[in-house]
Amino acid sequence: MGPARLYKLFPSPDWDETDLDTSTDPFHQEGRFQTAAKKKAIRDHFDACAPHRPSWERKARAYYEDQTRYFRFLVSEGLRVLEIGSGLGNLLAALKPSRGLGIDLSPAMVNEAARRHPTLEFRVGDVETLQLDECFDIIILADVVGHLFDVHKAFKRLRRLCTPQTRIVVSSHNHLWEPILRLCEKLGLKMPQREQCWLSPADLTNLLYLADFDVVKVERRLLLPLCIPLLAPLFNRLLAHLPGLRGLCLSYYVIARARLRRPERPYSTTIVIPCRNEQGNIDAILRRIPPFGGRQEILFVDGHSTDGTAEEIKRVAAFYPGRTIKLLIQDGQGKSDAVRKGFAHAMGDILMTLDADATMPPEALPKFYEAIASGKGELIIGCRLIYSQEGRTMPLLTLFGNTVCGMVFSWLLNQQIKDTLCGTKVLFRRDYERLATDRPYFGEFDPLGDFELLFGASKLNLQVVEIPVRYEARTFGGATIGRFVQGRMLFKMAVYGFFHLKAV
Repeated sequence: MGPARLYKLFPSPDWDETDLDTSTDPFHQEGRFQTAAKKKAIRDHFDACAPHRPSWERKARAYYEDQTRYFRFLVSEGLRVLEIGSGLGNLLAALKPSRGLGIDLSPAMVNEAARRHPTLEFRVGDVETLQLDECFDIIILADVVGHLFDVHKAFKRLRRLCTPQTRIVVSSHNHLWEPILRLCEKLGLKMPQREQCWLSPADLTNLLYLADFDVVKVERRLLLPLCIPLLAPLFNRLLAHLPGLRGLCLSYYVIARARLRRPERPYSTTIVIPCRNEQGNIDAILRRIPPFGGRQEILFVDGHSTDGTAEEIKRVAAFYPGRTIKLLIQDGQGKSDAVRKGFAHAMGDILMTLDADATMPPEALPKFYEAIASGKGELIIGCRLIYSQEGRTMPLLTLFGNTVCGMVFSWLLNQQIKDTLCGTKVLFRRDYERLATDRPYFGEFDPLGDFELLFGASKLNLQVVEIPVRYEARTFGGATIGRFVQGRMLFKMAVYGFFHLKAV
């Protein structure tokens, strides 16, 4: 790519009426001149800092290394990435985008970034009046919101560059650290900053909501921003994530998605039903699954049943000639293997899992469809812990364990989750394909498939939404996993999740 493009600070031809103040009132004119003067002062400040920025980044190496590491965790390679306040372009380059565009108010920063990273594009511009005619997968504002004159206006501008799959990632500093950061500036350990707004995650959540974004999650990081062997990893990989201490971290990250206002179209659906020795439930399941959405496909994935389940599926399917019902036989073992095979053969836009024991009422599936089709969430899961349960459907000890598990996994995923093991989980096939591409990051760790979806959704920054369901008693067969075995597995999944989602 050639030299950096230089754009006017206030490009007027494409302004809309919310940007252009046509009032002739002298007080309005004075306000506009004051705004321009303040932005010019910010630009001049960063122009002056540009020659020394590499030195400041070396002095704060621990901070920038942690920031880059976490952004690389959040952002997969090969995406279309826009960075606002791109500085020297080092963060954008580290993400290895297929299309990388950096916007900065400072011409000096933009010129230096273009020199350092010729394969990326950098432009001088103001996010509050930004004019672009393309969309991006990821939009980054790293340590920049405190310098913006009108954050709400900036978010509204960025909303135009989003698809329903776009994620906006905003990072900033904890206000508790302001005295320490000011002291570091005086001691020459940190790049000097102008006065800025110290916005909290709650402030940003509200501003994003007003601009038609929904916050997916908030993460806090970096308790000790110094390169001290052994001590820094202890503080930053472990202690920084503990309740009570995480509120003291230097950095926070807010990840949001553009709100979808209406369904794009009626979506086709594939319902994957893993089954093993569930002969007595097959007919009831097919009778109880209602029609919803567009074309519907039902895939039974049999795990080498010994009670004639596969034969029963073939027999019953013949009574529903107007429905697409298929039988697949697992290649391996375990529910996770069955779900993967079902999803690999699925043709629907939306993928659903449903346990063959029918303890999650099949009649509730339209609720899941409506939630994901209307954009209320991107991974919709059932929750059996809200409504009262039928008889002794879930023993007290199991109920207690699931409740504690929900608290732990809500902390791990930074989203409210009460029930991790409900067998009904719903997501778009396009998101599952992205999740499957990222599967090597987690490896083969999950025997059930529930945590592969939950952890994968968290890494992709998908919004998880729970739908309460009434957990019904089994009418055929018995539980396939003991509660103590289940408890050990949940503990193992929690530890595994911590080191792959938190301590990164």
